[in-house]
Parts: sequence; structure tokens; C-alpha cells
Amino acid sequence: MANVVKIANMDLSYGNETILQDINLSIKKGEFVFITGPSGSGKSTFLKSLYGALRVGKGSLNIGGMELGKIGKRKLQKLRRHIGVIFQDYKLVNEWRVDKNVQLPLIIAGYSNQVLEEQTKKLLAHVKLSHKVDRYPFELSGGEQQRVAMARALSHNPFLILADEPTGNLDEYSANVVWELLEGANAQLETTVVVVTHNIPTHLSIPYRQFSIKDGALYEIY
Repeated sequence: MANVVKIANMDLSYGNETILQDINLSIKKGEFVFITGPSGSGKSTFLKSLYGALRVGKGSLNIGGMELGKIGKRKLQKLRRHIGVIFQDYKLVNEWRVDKNVQLPLIIAGYSNQVLEEQTKKLLAHVKLSHKVDRYPFELSGGEQQRVAMARALSHNPFLILADEPTGNLDEYSANVVWELLEGANAQLETTVVVVTHNIPTHLSIPYRQFSIKDGALYEIY
């Protein structure tokens, strides 16, 4: 299987401070990967690099066949259309209803209104929120907002899902829904999934790899 993520001798820095050093990692299509480590270790920093929000200081970072250190803004935007990102703080547009929040990646990609409506209906049913289609984010619980964010991340059938502590602020029901959706995307669609988390759930039914970040280095845990 082809590598979806290929990292060689990568350094990541904020200003003059090196956060991660000499990172090497290969993730194949269809793998489910956890990145763990203590608070402040650089987990979220690492995840940001995978969708181009933080540029590589040294080394090579290849996502979906594109070398992120060598592509311009236009190609990076094109790549991001095929990546789903889930944030701990949801990052929904408060002025938009639930349906339009789910549709955002499809709107950016230029899909027709028919596709927008069909995909929204299917995904909101999938995350058990069909009855909240006309609500605004501030009218939803935190768990409901994250499930909307999950639907948005899945809306454009990404080849890669990146999730930063996706269940850190959620009630048990919503957390279980999110894990079920991530498992389903991985098992049924062969979507590659990378999750940053403090705690790996004990009830996962799929195989996964685990890496830990400590003292600026990345280690695989067997």
C-alpha cells in the first residue's frame, strides 16, 4: 500500500524554539494511528504540520504525494480539500446553521446544491443530528457541536482524517459516536486516520498503531 504520510528527518519550530526534532514516520493508506504524549509535548504542533498550518523547519514532509515544504498556497489549499480535520474546540461558524457548517468543505470545492443537500442529509443522520439541521452552534451542546464537526470532516470523503483530542470535552454518548464514526471511516472507506489524544479508548475493534512524543522525539509503541 502507498504511503499517505511520509516524514523524514523533520524538525518543527516556533520562532527560535525547536519543538520536535528528527521525526521519521510512514503511514500507509487505511492505517489508524494514535499520537500520545504529555501535555505540551508537541502533539498538536505535529498534527498542524500534517495539514500545512505549520511549516517544516528541516527535513521532508510528504502528504498524499505532495511535499509540503515545496508547494505553494494554491496547491496546499487543493490538498486540504481532501483532508478532514477535527478540532477539540469544534471550530464551527457560529453565524451558520448546522447544515451549512457541514457543507463548508463541499462549498469550497464547488459542488452543486443537490450534492450539498444529499450529503448533508446523509451525514446528519449518520451522526444522529437530523433533528438539529436548522439550529446554530450556540444552540447545541458541546457533544452535538463535535458531531457536527465530525460530519463536516467526512462530508467530502477525505483520504486522510486528522483529529486533535476529538473527544476531550465530550460526554460519553457523543464520545462513543465520534469513535464509531472514525472506526467506520477507517474500516469501511479505508480512510487513513491520525488521532492526537491523551487516552486511547479501550473499546476499539480495529487494529491501530501508537506513537508517543516525548522530549521532542517521536517513538512507536509496540
